[in-house]
Amino acid sequence: MASLVSHEWLLRHLHDENTRILDCRFWLGDPAKGAAVYQEDHIPGAVYIDLERDLSGPVGEHGGRHPLPSAEQAADVFGRAGIDETVTVVVYDDQDGVMAARCWWLLRYFGHAHAYVLNGNYSEWKKKGHPVTNVVPAVASRPFRLRPDRSWLATVDDVRAAVRDRSVVLIDSREWKRYAGLEEPIDRRAGRIPGAVHRFWRDGMTEGGYWKSAVEQAARFADFDRGQPLIVYCGSGVTACPNVLALREAGYYNVRLYVGSFSDWISYPDHPIETGDPSSDA
Repeated sequence: MASLVSHEWLLRHLHDENTRILDCRFWLGDPAKGAAVYQEDHIPGAVYIDLERDLSGPVGEHGGRHPLPSAEQAADVFGRAGIDETVTVVVYDDQDGVMAARCWWLLRYFGHAHAYVLNGNYSEWKKKGHPVTNVVPAVASRPFRLRPDRSWLATVDDVRAAVRDRSVVLIDSREWKRYAGLEEPIDRRAGRIPGAVHRFWRDGMTEGGYWKSAVEQAARFADFDRGQPLIVYCGSGVTACPNVLALREAGYYNVRLYVGSFSDWISYPDHPIETGDPSSDA
């Protein structure tokens, strides 16, 4: 698959000079845990990347709970991790690919073409008896070349236009209860962006954090035309990223991420929201 590599592939390339491994384990309810478990053990050579410190910008009035980091921040984070255009990057987590996909998306958005997500959780890597270590690698910085590709990104203005003219398909990646506005455990308003359809991100995964095949992913999105423009969102631009990856695996390339997602949408008081089951409308 174009955006995934297997445990076996990584094992073969574990010590390649131009393979860089990023550990993105992160627990939203316990932000310090990811760095702590990385210190305990990780894949040899892996550099730890923190969702909120490294893969998100500062939280403000708008931009959502995990805003897009600035180009300068991204260049610093990925440069310090030893990434330049010659490096193949493999990203993993223990959250069924959610955090890894966010990192993968940022690398691709900022112009790094050789970024991949490890197919299968870190726990699966250990279960197979593959090597782990507690040694934190000394990685020499490299100049990370910034080449932002707007075809990966949807702004709030793009989403406003999509709501207004319905020429773009909006895909909500959250659980059904949040999509329908039946409950909202995180954000201050419940509901969805008007006109959005529902595709729960976890439906693209199997047990152990393995991704479904390209054929199975295509079946999830079969009612979308491959040439149709798609904008994917979630609560804060994290769990939408697995759907972006899954869509690309299924052959959908006109796909953008609304990074601010629902938490940014509701930061504008005049933005409408919908609730309920749209299929029950007369």
